[in-house]
This record gives sequence, C-alpha cells and structure tokens, in this order.
Amino acid sequence: MQKNWNSLGLMSGTSGDGVDASIIKTDGTNQYTLIKDKYFEYNSEIYKDIHSLKEKIHKIEHLKTFNNEINILERKITIFHAEIIKELNISDDTVVGFHGQTIYHNPEEKISRQLGNGKLLNQLTNKNIVYDFRKNDIINEGQGAPLTPVFHNLICIQNKIKLPVCFLNIGGISNITIIKNENDLSELISKDIGPGNCLIDAWVRKNSAKKFDLNGTIALSGKRNEIIFEQAQELYMNRSNKKKLSFDTNDFDVSFVRGLNLEDGVTTLTDFTASIISNELSLSLNSSKEKIQDILLCGGGRKNKTLIKKIQENLSQNINLKLIDDYKIDGDFIESQAFAFLAIRSLLRLPISFPGTTGCKKPSLGGVIIKN
Repeated sequence: MQKNWNSLGLMSGTSGDGVDASIIKTDGTNQYTLIKDKYFEYNSEIYKDIHSLKEKIHKIEHLKTFNNEINILERKITIFHAEIIKELNISDDTVVGFHGQTIYHNPEEKISRQLGNGKLLNQLTNKNIVYDFRKNDIINEGQGAPLTPVFHNLICIQNKIKLPVCFLNIGGISNITIIKNENDLSELISKDIGPGNCLIDAWVRKNSAKKFDLNGTIALSGKRNEIIFEQAQELYMNRSNKKKLSFDTNDFDVSFVRGLNLEDGVTTLTDFTASIISNELSLSLNSSKEKIQDILLCGGGRKNKTLIKKIQENLSQNINLKLIDDYKIDGDFIESQAFAFLAIRSLLRLPISFPGTTGCKKPSLGGVIIKN
C-alpha cells in the first residue's frame, strides 16, 4: 500500500454558488501537502435551478414529487464537476472526493441527499471517485454532519496549533469543532450550532440582484427591527427540534422578516444570526472542561465583517476570534481540502466520523468508492 496519495476534493456548499476544488497529497492520517486550490462558479442556469429546487423541497416526499427535476439537475452538476476535473488536468492516480450539492438533509429520516452521480463522474473522467460520504454515518445513527472535524484535527497537528482550540465554520450553516487532544480522534467534539449565511443570503437573493452581503456592508446601512428580532429569538429558543444536532438550510426560513426593506431585513437577520452563533458557542465552550480561548474562523461567513463583529460583541472578553488565514491557510478551501482527505481515509478504510462529532454509535467509515 502506497504511503502518500494524490487527492482532489470537490465541495459545493449550502450557498450553492459554485465548487471549491482542492488538490492535496496525504497519507490519510497525520500529514498533508496542499498542491492547489481553485474556485469554479456555477453558471447562472445551475445556480438558479439549485435555489429554486431547494425552495420546493422541505419534506422527504418532495424528493419523489420533484424527482424528474432532481435527476436533470444532478446530471448537469455531475457534468460540471467532470469539466472541472478535465480543466485541472490531474494525474491518473488522483482520487476524487466528490461531495455533491446537498438538496435535502434529515438524519431523523435517515437521509442526506447530495446531487452528484458518482458512477457517471467515473465514466466521464476515468478517475477513482469517492462520494456519498454521509450515508454510513447516518446508518450508524449519526447526524451525517459535520464531517470536517477529523481534518480540523490534522490542521492542528500540521500547524502546531495550541490546544485546546475551537474551529467555527460559518458556511450556510454554522458548525464548531473542539479539539483537546490531537492524538485521540475519539475526543473530538463537533456539532452544527445554527444558521450561518443561509438567512442573510436568502434575503439578499429575494430582494436584490446580489447573491450575498459582501463584507456585511448592507447590514451596516439598515436598522434592526427590535420587535421582529426579539420574536425571532423567542421562536428559536422555544423551537420543537431543540435536540437537533445537524441542520439543513431548509430548517431556517426568512418569512419572519417579510415586510422589511432589503437593508433592515439584512441588519435584523445579521443580528439574529450573530446572537444564535454566539449563544450556542458560549454554551459549548462553557460545558467544556478545558478553558478554550481561541476560536479559529473558517468558511465564507468569516468575511462578513459585520457578522463577525456582532458575534465578538456577544461573547465574553477573553474569547479571541482569529481567522484561520492567520496560519497561512485559506479559510475558503478548508472543506474542499477536507473532502480530499476524507476520500483517502475512505480508500484506506479509516473512520471519518466519531460518536463525539456526529453522534454515531461507533466510528464510521467514509464514502462509496467507484474504482476504474
């Protein structure tokens, strides 16, 4: 068995705007070398189709109702990924970790559906493909997410990051990873903690020609609606699915701010999102036996300066929010690098999730492997 593997991770996040691609060389355990990161934006047709379909699918039955649309879009997305692989001109021995585009995630119903046909991608590219990463974890009664903690742990090993530490990834959904002992994966703790960019992005898309609030500038120009903000907080605190450990963007909707203009809606949603993240983060840090002071920020939401400022204001003074970029790691590509790493772990039959990271009953193996 070779010691180091070339791997390409392809990640399309909940923002559904494009694909992050990362090529790494790794042994699948405690070492990796970054070769290349590149972003590929979806064309307007795929982008529009993803978001219109996600707005229709709120229940498991909807997967059958819109089966035809799902299949057509899945084919388009798979072909888009095949074109990325072709453009990157990777070596024949490179393994591809293909995450796909999440369209519905509900572990209670034992399902996490990502659009992406691994068999078709294999046929189109003649590459070894690893996909459907969440299935085994869900079979083992896990939440199917987050799956990046084992890679966060590797980042700590490789960059000699002082422990204990907490990673805060703000994508469409926000999740955390707490690392106390880099030599024991069973001690990893992680969970989704609420919305990230999803509410803000959805409101911006509905009320403007933009896709998101660049740097949080729209949020600075509006005024928070206090009544709506307080009602939203109350509804969230009294929600029925309080014990839920992983979220889909469909778990959150922006209907509670309808009637507001673009700016006031963005400001109210930014404040609401920041209040949930900081509250859940504080609860998690306070329940940890170790005193954690450093929070490493990853994901697109770390660039929303207004959101980060609000989170920091809500946290106690001795908590430091730091950009993962300060360690010379591009915070935009952590997840695509992670799925490149998870692909190799899958190939080596090493677990990618643990009871402390997803709630699975036992350490769970990775994705489905399609070999040439």
